[in-house]
Amino acid sequence: MQITSIIAIYALVWVMTAFVMLPFGIKTHDEAGIPKVPGQADSAPANFQPKRLVIRATIVAAILTAIWVLNYIYGWVGYDAINVFERVVSEPT
Repeated sequence: MQITSIIAIYALVWVMTAFVMLPFGIKTHDEAGIPKVPGQADSAPANFQPKRLVIRATIVAAILTAIWVLNYIYGWVGYDAINVFERVVSEPT
């Protein structure tokens, strides 16, 4: 596998990981006990920390990409293991 492929896979995994991790640890103004700004949505986050999100997504994406590359190299889980639409051919009796 080429390094450019690994970088592309890492970038895709990083974006997906960041989106999945967005809602974790976020509190609304009501939950945090902070007064709202007039016109603010009730669901607006009060404690969004993008630096923390970037660090977490970077670590998790690096681990997931490493597992992906190792699986590619060693072939732990292949197409045959996850083929759920495999046709079952019965033996003639």
